[in-house]
Amino acid sequence: MDRKMMQKHKWQPTIIFLVLIAITYGSMVITKFSLLQSLQAFPEAIVWMFSNLLVSGEALDKFPLVLKTLIDTVLMSIAATTTGGAVALFLSLMGSRTTTTHSIWLGLARFVASVSRNVPIAAWALILLLSFGQNSVTGYLALFVGSVGFLTRAFIETIDEASKQAVEALQATGATYFQVVAKAVIPQCLPQLISWVLFMIETNIRSATLVGILTGTGIGYTFDIYYKSMNYEIVALATFSIVLAVILIEMASNYLRKVIL
Repeated sequence: MDRKMMQKHKWQPTIIFLVLIAITYGSMVITKFSLLQSLQAFPEAIVWMFSNLLVSGEALDKFPLVLKTLIDTVLMSIAATTTGGAVALFLSLMGSRTTTTHSIWLGLARFVASVSRNVPIAAWALILLLSFGQNSVTGYLALFVGSVGFLTRAFIETIDEASKQAVEALQATGATYFQVVAKAVIPQCLPQLISWVLFMIETNIRSATLVGILTGTGIGYTFDIYYKSMNYEIVALATFSIVLAVILIEMASNYLRKVIL
């Protein structure tokens, strides 16, 4: 019996690998994707990038505009993350088995987090675009909804992993619900909660470029305007600015996480 089980487990990785190959090949056939043509086009794409995506002196004249829209994008991402984090903290307290007050609130909080997290931010931007139009409010709300979903799930897991001994000790002394949360739950989880918020800020700044293209705001809108007008020098300037901003913010975020944790 043990030998049969061992043989079965031995063949499982091979079977899974062959199934993945079959699925990949089937997908390529259905979508008419040619790997050979892609590899042949790759050198031409590299040459085009180095030939067209060059920042000239004329493009640098537009740097103040690019910088302004980039700052707007960063600030909008931070605002959406921090306000979304506040809502996510409330939902996570209701959705965690450690701090929930009723199973109804637990199910409702987890449902809200699941819906807002599983719908992509780009899809939220398109949905909200129909109601609010092309403006900064739409971009903010799209990032806000995505932040609430992701952070609620992350906060729930963080609170669930916290030590329950301090919670039980305060409850045994007759402490109120808010006293238990403030004195036992938040102090334990605060460094990890802040770390998740910093991570979400990085993610939202990356997502905000695409959201800006859809909602007509921020650096994404600037990128879209000059891309459609085939002014690739300013497109290159906007692209390099986005990349540099993301790298700097990621470095700052990593440093803060190390200090906090």
